[in-house]
Amino acid sequence: MILRRLYLLLQHSLPHKALTRLALHLTRIRWRPVKNWQIRRFAKRFRIDLDEAESADPNHYESFDAFFARALKPGARMPDPDPAAVLLPADGRISAVGRIESDRIFQAKGRSFSLRELLGDDSRVADFVDGSFATVYLQPRNYHRVHMPVAGRLLETLYVPGRLYSVAPVTVGGVQRLFARNERLICHFDSPAGPMALILVGAMLVAGIETVWGGMETEHADGKPERKDYRDRQPAIRLDRFDEAGRFHMGSTAIVLFARDRVALDAFDPGQSVKVGERLGTILPT
Repeated sequence: MILRRLYLLLQHSLPHKALTRLALHLTRIRWRPVKNWQIRRFAKRFRIDLDEAESADPNHYESFDAFFARALKPGARMPDPDPAAVLLPADGRISAVGRIESDRIFQAKGRSFSLRELLGDDSRVADFVDGSFATVYLQPRNYHRVHMPVAGRLLETLYVPGRLYSVAPVTVGGVQRLFARNERLICHFDSPAGPMALILVGAMLVAGIETVWGGMETEHADGKPERKDYRDRQPAIRLDRFDEAGRFHMGSTAIVLFARDRVALDAFDPGQSVKVGERLGTILPT
């Protein structure tokens, strides 16, 4: 208990952004002896399955960061064959899955936060009131690319600057409204399941959030949210079910939101290990 309290106290007092900037520089060292040592040490420490990686050779990667955001071999992950299945967006462990209670999303240990807090403003809150959600925590050993749970057309994104608390389970259980306070990128899609939001949440030592359509998303000098509107873009940005949507440069959390009565999510235990492409639930007929 004392150690947990000390850990949480450190989370509030550590210079999150300075440490994250340091991690950015350290993970992008390209000098072969250093980056190869980093890769081998990390792979051994976290028992990473290199057999499923695009390459098990450290020389294949220009930096530790490139290794961390590595691709997998073709066929290492496959989508559920049922075309009506909603897919898990990432490898990791289930933090929470369930119903959005009015506008409240469960975090952990009795803690929750509002849709408005998570989404950054009121503009799309109504889309998800009484809907459903899933939160997946990506551990250091996991594959760190995030894929589409269903097909979708990108409508807009909102980058929200914020804190960079760790998203490890002990912090999620101890910091109020953590996911609504951390830096995050909110991606809104129109999909066969109706409105869908895919949210990539930053964390301490996460050196960046990248999307397949926009590249790196970084904090802006003025510290203000930035909205990008893709609704009138030609050609439209369309991603198929199971397509890669983005990736984390160091680990974090992915949250997906669905509208009311549009999907039925399966039951999961907190902490359950999952892989991207596995079944999260089913699209309901309209």
